[in-house]
Amino acid sequence: MYGYMGKLLEIDLTTEEIKETMLDPELARNYIGGSGLGARLLYELTDQNTEPLGKENVLVFMTGPFTGTRIPTSGRHAVVTRSPLTGIWAEADVGGSWGYEFKQAGYDGLIIKGRASKPVYLWINDQEIELRDAGHIWGKDTYEIDSILKEETDQKAVTSSIGIGGEKMVAFASIMTDGPDARALGRGGVGAVMGSKKLKAIVVRGTKQVEVADPDRLAKLIKEISPAMVEKTDGFRKYGTAGGIEGYEEMLNFPLKNWYQERWPEGASKINGIKMEETILTGYYRCKTCIIRCGREVEITKGAYKGVKGAGPEYETFGTLGGLCLVDDLEAIAKGNELCNRYGLDTISAGGAISFGMEAFEKGLLTLQDTDGLELKFGSSTAMLTAIDKIARQDGYLGRLLSKGVRAAAQELGNNAEEFAIHVKGLEFPAHDPRAFFGLALSYATSNRGACHLQGFTHGFEKGFTMPEIGINEPHPRHQVEGKGEFTAKLQNLMCIFDAIKLCKFAIIGGVKLNHLVSLYQAVTGLELNSRAMMLIGERLYNLKRLYNIRCGISRKDDTLPPRMLVRKRGPELPPIGKLVSDYYQARGWDDMGIPTKKKLTELGLRDLG
Repeated sequence: MYGYMGKLLEIDLTTEEIKETMLDPELARNYIGGSGLGARLLYELTDQNTEPLGKENVLVFMTGPFTGTRIPTSGRHAVVTRSPLTGIWAEADVGGSWGYEFKQAGYDGLIIKGRASKPVYLWINDQEIELRDAGHIWGKDTYEIDSILKEETDQKAVTSSIGIGGEKMVAFASIMTDGPDARALGRGGVGAVMGSKKLKAIVVRGTKQVEVADPDRLAKLIKEISPAMVEKTDGFRKYGTAGGIEGYEEMLNFPLKNWYQERWPEGASKINGIKMEETILTGYYRCKTCIIRCGREVEITKGAYKGVKGAGPEYETFGTLGGLCLVDDLEAIAKGNELCNRYGLDTISAGGAISFGMEAFEKGLLTLQDTDGLELKFGSSTAMLTAIDKIARQDGYLGRLLSKGVRAAAQELGNNAEEFAIHVKGLEFPAHDPRAFFGLALSYATSNRGACHLQGFTHGFEKGFTMPEIGINEPHPRHQVEGKGEFTAKLQNLMCIFDAIKLCKFAIIGGVKLNHLVSLYQAVTGLELNSRAMMLIGERLYNLKRLYNIRCGISRKDDTLPPRMLVRKRGPELPPIGKLVSDYYQARGWDDMGIPTKKKLTELGLRDLG
């Protein structure tokens, strides 16, 4: 099996049983890897009765056939589980170097079952596997853990761990990799599931090589695509993902004041990648095999936030801890980012929850008694940072309330709080406004894990990208309704391929097209597959994840946007979500309730699951 190590590692924390199973070649062909193969495994291992924080839930870590090779931006892995935040499909994806190291330890995937009787960590040294006591690191943050566990194992090892957010099972706790370089498996609360299992960390060291079918062809293909990737991503290399904040604010795509305020040019000019480069930036960080180098390293040497050091904030963090909370202090946002990284919290959901809390405070639904005297006001750096700490520790009523996520918090508060709870299916919005791009609106409404810009990446193709191999010969006008359903479905299928094969979606910015993926896949695996067949696999994966959600109770009632997105204008038009969803279902071959038809499932080889 070229491109694969051919093995899955299974750990039952209840019994401490460790075993290897062979990877089924047919499953690998049909579901590829990453969240694709992970979806098939999760579908078989859990069901609608599985409690997300119960010991019967599983965590599935998966690499893909590109992981462990020299393909640029392929140093990635995914974690899938049933989400404690949304109650449905959870998929988190990350770069860094853990996936690369794990693959070279000799495995394609890791399945974690059961629950330990006491805190433990897992040490994977090639194929020597050991569960070790983690009592001495329980309560420590992810930066501390990284140095401690490297001392105990191997300085060349890579850690993946939870902070106190995961230990206390905050609904949007993340799993963090690479220590202070801080890459996050952020979305959906995967860290809370890891915490529920009392698994503090997974440390890996691998020395094996991934065998590919045609090394010479692969080297030639890498040489062909690399120059354009470097040239077209130059802005990311200089300023990171946050370099374009001022432009996004101008086009009404940058989130403000819990998605209510229209403009904030004076704030956007203070919190962006260019300002970071001029002030606190000290270096750059790249994920394994990456030639883009979008990661920022920062340090604050004086003032109120002296001592902040490590991974700097990304675009999403500036948008959520900054724009949503109207905090225009770059150093305070860097501090908030560090706190979330150390505690193991998703900065997107954290910022969404805090801005929701700020609006609830503004409207009188939260009082000073509820907040332990904290003035939870928009624009307050102190309020934002204190709220992060309270959430991670579940400290006081405010910490416990917001740690549940905005949907559950709004339901608890009542008094029409759900009117300003900004989420889809329980997942808080990332920092892109669906009123700015109708493809984004439709993708948020229908994405399998809830509001997500990366499960379709449609806004990129409404701004300037093309993909002729799937019929997108020019950018799709962002407020055009006609054809938006088919356009969005195609891109969601394509993104499923990226998430399965394990390639960063920023490669698209670097000019990588579907035909490149096909050629690279052939060189790695030796399997003959054309563009049409690959897109069919992408469609199979998207429908499989939908089937998982249907089993959990998802239908058309859930494929919508929150009230604020449908009544509060921020630009020329509001997304006609009913029309968009109907057209999308038709393009997908689903019925009026959003259920894939028997005909569609048969076509995709999923009839046995529907």
